[in-house]
Amino acid sequence: MNPYEHIQLQAYEANMQLPQLGLVLFTFGNVSAADRSKGVFAIKPSGVPYNELSPSKMVIVDFDGKVVEGDLRPSSDTLTHAVLYKHWEKIGGIAHTHSTYATAWAQSLRDIPIYGTTHADHTTCDIPCAPPMDDEMVQGDYEYQTGFQIIQALEQRKLSYEEIEMILVGHHAPFTWGTTPQKAVYNSAVLESIAQMAYITESIKADALRLKDSLIKKHFERKHGPNSYYGQ
Repeated sequence: MNPYEHIQLQAYEANMQLPQLGLVLFTFGNVSAADRSKGVFAIKPSGVPYNELSPSKMVIVDFDGKVVEGDLRPSSDTLTHAVLYKHWEKIGGIAHTHSTYATAWAQSLRDIPIYGTTHADHTTCDIPCAPPMDDEMVQGDYEYQTGFQIIQALEQRKLSYEEIEMILVGHHAPFTWGTTPQKAVYNSAVLESIAQMAYITESIKADALRLKDSLIKKHFERKHGPNSYYGQ
């Protein structure tokens, strides 16, 4: 019996959602699924087209980034995933895409301002953009350092990874996470939509007003607050 079959299936299904949702082109992007009881995660193999993937091709890696099982090389972003899993104990899935609008904001080194209630339904703050890493980090263990780049960006803003489940990596692209790989993919799709809406908003009105605090609070709390009433 394969002890990793469940997370391989989860990772496969989550990865297959990326092209279906229009979040990736060719082999761009990856999703991983963690099993914390075993201290491992399953992740997409590097450079394999989505239509050639299968659950059994998902590579099993531990939280130090070492391959535990699999014949293929794991995603080149594996060490970033490993760092986040090791430091953030309550996440079970991570997604990384180069979706067009979110990546454009990352390349612009700009946070995505909270302009509307769609944004506020998911978080109460701007989507942060982590500053580019310094040259020493780039020339070192780049993917490993990207994980710390993400962690440090949230810490500097006094944000919790449980509070906001998405970030832009400056000059790079977005990463999202969640308690499950499905939630991580959901967050990637939401982030792309928010990024597109914000871009269009600024195209229509360059000095558009940010959403006022009362609406931010109302929309977030009606979905996530102690007295939430959205959904069944």
